[in-house]
Order: sequence, then C-alpha cells, then structure tokens
Amino acid sequence: MHVLMVAAENDALPGAKVGGVADVVRDAPKALAEQGVTVDVVIPDYGFAFIERIYLGEVTVAFNAQPHVLTLFKVRQTQSNVSQIVISHPLFSESGTVYCNDAPGRPFATDATKFALFNAAVCEALLQGVLTRPNALHLHDWHSACVAVLIKFEPRYSALNNIHIAYTVHNIALQGIRPFKHDDSSLEAWFPSLSYNGQHLCDPRYPHCFNPMRSAINLCDKVHVVSPTYSQEVLKPSNYEHGFFGGEGLEQDLQNAAEQGKLVGILNGCEYPKLTNENADLNTLYKKIENTLFSWMSNDKQLQSGYYIAHQRLQQFKAAANNGPLVTSVGRLTEQKVLLLCQQVNGTLAIDNVCQLVNKYGGRFIVLGSGDKELESLFTKAMARNSNLLFLQGYGQGVGDLMYQLGDLFLMPSSFEPCGISQMLAMRAGQPCLVHSVGGLKDTVQHNENGFSFSGDTLAIQTSNLITCLDETLSIKKQEPQKWHKVKKGAEQARFSWTQIATAYITTLYR
Repeated sequence: MHVLMVAAENDALPGAKVGGVADVVRDAPKALAEQGVTVDVVIPDYGFAFIERIYLGEVTVAFNAQPHVLTLFKVRQTQSNVSQIVISHPLFSESGTVYCNDAPGRPFATDATKFALFNAAVCEALLQGVLTRPNALHLHDWHSACVAVLIKFEPRYSALNNIHIAYTVHNIALQGIRPFKHDDSSLEAWFPSLSYNGQHLCDPRYPHCFNPMRSAINLCDKVHVVSPTYSQEVLKPSNYEHGFFGGEGLEQDLQNAAEQGKLVGILNGCEYPKLTNENADLNTLYKKIENTLFSWMSNDKQLQSGYYIAHQRLQQFKAAANNGPLVTSVGRLTEQKVLLLCQQVNGTLAIDNVCQLVNKYGGRFIVLGSGDKELESLFTKAMARNSNLLFLQGYGQGVGDLMYQLGDLFLMPSSFEPCGISQMLAMRAGQPCLVHSVGGLKDTVQHNENGFSFSGDTLAIQTSNLITCLDETLSIKKQEPQKWHKVKKGAEQARFSWTQIATAYITTLYR
C-alpha cells in the first residue's frame, strides 16, 4: 500500500509545528512504514533553511487567473518507506510562519489563499507524475480540503477521481471558511473556471461562504475523527451555555457520514522512547525555566511585565523550600483549553480558586503556554495575585518535557478535546492527569485508575466539579499514598501505541 499525506504541519521538519497535528503527521507515517506501507508526506515549504533537498520537478497551475510555477523537493533523509516532500512558492515562504493572523473581518484570508494554491499544486503534481499516485490520499484538516474539491469538480483532475480519499478532522473549531466570490481570497477567485456543487461546499450557517472542512467531509470516502468519544460528540450540535462543544455547525454532515459508514473514530497515538534526564530534579527545571525566560526577554527591546513577574516568582520558588504538590499545565492558551479556569466562582476567577486550593496543600502551580492575548493577560494578572502561580508565556520544549517529568499532577480542563497529546505525554512520564471527561481525554484517562476526571452539564457545574475533583485528588496524594502510587503507576503503564493505530488506519481508514 502507498499513502500520500497532505497537511499544513509536520514536526518531522524543523519549524513546521504549531499544534498536535504536526505530531500526528510526524509519527503516523513511521508506524505505517513499520507495517510495510509506503508513505509520502507533503507540506508547503515555509522557507526551510536547514534541510537538504532533492529536486523532484516543477508544476504550473492556473490560480487566481494566472499561471504559477511551483517546485517540489524531497527532503534527504535515511528513514525507509517514508518520504518528506515540500512544495516551494513565494506565497508559502514570505511570512516565514506556518499560519498568519488576519484582521477579524477577514478570517483565514491569507492562509486560505496559500493553502488553496498548495492544494492545486498537489493535484497537478499527481496528474503529472511528479508525486507518485497513491492507493490512498490522506488529507489533514481544512488546509488540505481543496484537494478533494479539485479532484471531484475540476475536469482536469478527473483521472484522479478513483483514488481513495481519507480526511482527518483534527480541530473542528477551525474550518477555514471563506466567501464563494467577491473577495480576493475566495473559491471563485482562486479557481474562476471551477464548476462546483454549492450544496456540498457551502457553510450551513453562511450559505454564501465556502466551507473547506464541510466540503471534505461530504466529498471524501472516509472521515476520521481523532478519538472514539469525540466521533460521537460531533454528531450533536454545540450548546455553549451548557458548556458542550459538538459538531460546530457540521453535525448534520457528520451524521450523514456516520449513516453512510464513512465516519471513523480512531485515537491518536504517542511514542514511548527511553526517558532522558532521568536524574533531573526541581533545580534542573528551575534552571531551564530561567534560561528560557532570559531567551524570551532578549527577543524584545522592552521587558514584558509577564516575563518580569515570572522571573521574580521563579526566584521566590527557588528561595523557599517546598514539599507540597507541583501541579502543572502545558498547552496552547485558547478558550478551548482554559474556558473553565476563566469562570467566576463566588465572585473570583476559577484560576484563583485553583491556586488557593493548591496552596492549601502547600503546593505550586506552573503553567506553560501562549496564544490568545487576552488570556495571556488574564493569566499574568492571576500570577501577580497568587504567590504560588508561575505562568510562563511562551513555548519551550525543554521546559515542557521537564514539567511532564517532574510534576505531581497535570491539569487539563479542556472544554472539548478531539484527542489531546499533553495528557499522553504527562502519563508517559508517570504524572497522573486531572481532566474534563470529554473527547480523547475520556478515552485516555480513567478516574481513580490512571488519573482523575470530572464532568458536568453546565459551565457552572463543570467549574464547580473541577474544583471539587482537584481538592479530592490532592487529598488522596496527601492522605492515601498507596492509592496515589497505584494511580501514578496506572498512568505510567498506559499505552496508546501508534502500532495499534496504524493497523486501524490500514484496515478502516484506507479501505
């Protein structure tokens, strides 16, 4: 079997990772290759400076009513059965980043144009034989959805119509919605001669708009959601007042896919390498944090208040002996991840309640992450109010790895979580997790067995149950060491192997 994966991110290449999809696109091909599958992975060339390239060929595509020449390169490497391929064009590399932030009035505009051109190049390269024709095309998230649109509606690519197409929804909250026309970044601006069925492609809430994710769900042979529980949650409409995040407008299309036998729920996996830094302790972590903070500080001429307060708090942590629990959290700072921590509880924010509760047990709380500017500000102010909270505004791989390894309890109260990787990384290091029992968190963390979980039918109840569960969990750690050790061992021994998941890909997703 030969599979071609098309994605926006790929952590097998330096600088091509933003979120968890990059981990999947890095790890899944290796697991598939171990089972005899040949895998090609293609992403845009964001201006990679430190990769050794092998020229594959050029393609010319008609895009925005103009011819565009794009160049394909294979990345030189030693891994058997997996080829990393990049497609070069100035539009992909001019920003130097994977994604761009557009003004609120034109969401996804820059990225949608960039990925539409990338998708057209993939189709043309398949037609011309620059990319080897696969048995199965595996498209990831909205960024690759136009591949399916072009194959199904552009007569030029009708020869590709019998290729089996699988589509993975990693984040249903981001659908890449753009107008059909009357905009530089619109379907008809990109492909003015395309004759399409708008009923398959339109957004259900904004019928004048093109929805790439909905298009792929309707056009592809298989639709993959990245955990069994989440594949059921997305069949229901979201109810924000009750704190439920479901199909985000696409529930009817996903129900149709389920009825047709197209919808598949397969959990993402995790790799289990030998543990490094086996002798690491809190001093190792604090030193790594300080070095990382200095690195972040040096990037700006003016010192950000968040970095200054964090450094002062770090000095306080280092100076005072502490035998209490270390609670950790690592991840993007988005509403999805921290909505519950931003709720009011008896006139105070839940994040303050969490800090006070951790303080009751003599513990500390370290949060590593960045994202939404308002949430960064909220966490910085919470750090200023709570002497046991250290908020590190940014992402540092080394810091995160040590936090997974040295923390006592990992907090992940996501409002929705298609799969989640942070809880797997914490469990892999032997750190139990306290999670909201939704999506992939429900599929990986079992209450009082390998971690702790809570749920609730409204935002208020979820927030209250989070605080209660945290109190009960920290009490177990303090007063029931045997039970705590059993849960910790359960976390460490849990396995979400890519080998098993690759088998499921082969047997259910690619057939």
